[in-house]
Amino acid sequence: MHEVSMGGTLRDYLSGEEIDETTYEEFRQALAKIFVEELGYPKESLKAKIDLCFEIDGEEMCRTMDLVVYDEEQQPLLLVMFCAGDVGSYEREAVCAGKLFQGGPVPYVVISDSMDAFLLDAISGKTLAHGMRSVPRYDELLRMTADYKREPLPAEKRAKLERIFYTYTGFLQGTCCSESCTLPPKR
Repeated sequence: MHEVSMGGTLRDYLSGEEIDETTYEEFRQALAKIFVEELGYPKESLKAKIDLCFEIDGEEMCRTMDLVVYDEEQQPLLLVMFCAGDVGSYEREAVCAGKLFQGGPVPYVVISDSMDAFLLDAISGKTLAHGMRSVPRYDELLRMTADYKREPLPAEKRAKLERIFYTYTGFLQGTCCSESCTLPPKR
C-alpha cells in the first residue's frame, strides 16, 4: 500500500493545522493521539513527518519518519514508523532508520500499524517487546534514555547502512506519493 492523497484535508492532532488527508494520515493521527492521551507524551515532544535523508551515489534520498519523539534538548529519543503490512517485517528497516537518523543514532524505534507494535533497540537491533503495550510511556522513555551516549557512526559503517536502508526504501523514490499516487482531478 502506498500513501495516496484522498483529495481532502483534516485537522492535524499535534499542530491544529489543516493538512492533506492521505491513506496514511489517519494512522499517523491515531498514533499521535495514543502517544499523547494514553502514554503521557507532551505534544511538543512529538514531531510528525520528519525526513531522514541520506545519500546514495551522490543523489539525496529521503524517507519520512511518521513521528519522532524529542527530549527537552531536542535530541531524538524514539522514532515511530507506521507500516502497512506485517509489523515484524519492518524490523531491519526501522533499526537502520534509528542508526541513520539525524541527531542520532536514536536509541529506540517503534514500528506500528496502530493495532500492533514492536519496540526495537536501534543500537543492538534487538526486539525488546511486541504489542501495543510495549510502547513505553513518556516518563519511562526518559528513564530508558537517561544515560544514553550518542556516538556518531563511522563514515564507512554509515555508508553501508545507507545502502541497506536504500534497499528497503529506494523503490519508493520517484513513484510513491508522486503524481502516480494521487486521485484524478474532480470533475
